[in-house]
Amino acid sequence: MIDLDNPEVYQRLDPSGMRERIRELPEQCLKAWQQALAFKLPKGYFNVDKVIILGMGGSAIGGDLLNSLASLESKTPISVCRDYNLPHFLDTKTLVIASSYSGMTEETLSAFNQSLTTPARKLVITTGGRLKEIAEQNDVPVLTIDYKAPPRAALAHSFIPLVGICQKLGIVIDKAKDVAEMVQVLKGQQSTIDDSCPLKLNVAKQLATRLYGHLAIIYGAGFLSTAAQRWKTQINENSKAWAFYEIFPELNHNAVVGYEFPADLVQKLFVVLLRSPKLHSRTLIRYKLTAEMLSNAKVGHEIIDARGESALSQMMSLVFFVDWVSYYLALLNETDPYPVKIIDFLKKRLAES
Repeated sequence: MIDLDNPEVYQRLDPSGMRERIRELPEQCLKAWQQALAFKLPKGYFNVDKVIILGMGGSAIGGDLLNSLASLESKTPISVCRDYNLPHFLDTKTLVIASSYSGMTEETLSAFNQSLTTPARKLVITTGGRLKEIAEQNDVPVLTIDYKAPPRAALAHSFIPLVGICQKLGIVIDKAKDVAEMVQVLKGQQSTIDDSCPLKLNVAKQLATRLYGHLAIIYGAGFLSTAAQRWKTQINENSKAWAFYEIFPELNHNAVVGYEFPADLVQKLFVVLLRSPKLHSRTLIRYKLTAEMLSNAKVGHEIIDARGESALSQMMSLVFFVDWVSYYLALLNETDPYPVKIIDFLKKRLAES
């Protein structure tokens, strides 16, 4: 097995420096927050009563995280559209936010172009590309991302600005203290999970080692549901590995029944349960009982507790944790975590057709 404490491994398998992008998350969150606070919204945007975020992949997950966060306190419905077509409920009190890191995501471009024919308010978050061009041609405000990274490593800029914008609109309460706490939580967490921390003390390296050679299944609940989804997609994209996620309490009504078969798959499964004391008390009991059922079924598993006091800190601590876990798992798989060649292939073939 690859030695995760050997510096040569990082130089050989990570020539593009993905670990540097991961390490920058706390600072990038703070930078994105400051940019969001400085961003000026037109006056007509302050009477919206629903928000829809257009996006795919790493650009869409920010909308999902916003929805999870806002659901704890806001009456304003927030949804994410991952499709070529818009939903039909758009009106003058709808805010459409098109989020595409590259500005070239075809599904997002299609839905955004459709939004231009509606009375909805529009806003764009991007580095540039065709999306920025269309927005500027139609006098749509653009929050420009000034950070070079794969979209999945630019999460700070697809999520934190959404929080800042929703704070400005009164959709969520003032998050300044929560953002400050989150940055400190991530910085404190960094020293225990980044590559400078040896395997014997590094819980992220240890979990990656347990996941190596296994199919990862992530369990989450409530406001941590999107964190579970993020774990799945980071393991897919960084580690180049299969992964799935399930949500409490629904998984207790079906997934647990499937622990028996196929019997020869049991030894190849590993379940990670993402937990927070903020979850419903009955759901927390379900975590304990489900862990017992996994033990009885001889399925490897581990509970990971969120860090921090605020929901924002807890969500992002788990997001940061999987960034490192999926990175180490990529190295154990002896693959470069940076490129996503299969997606590049798909985009090329789509362009040809």
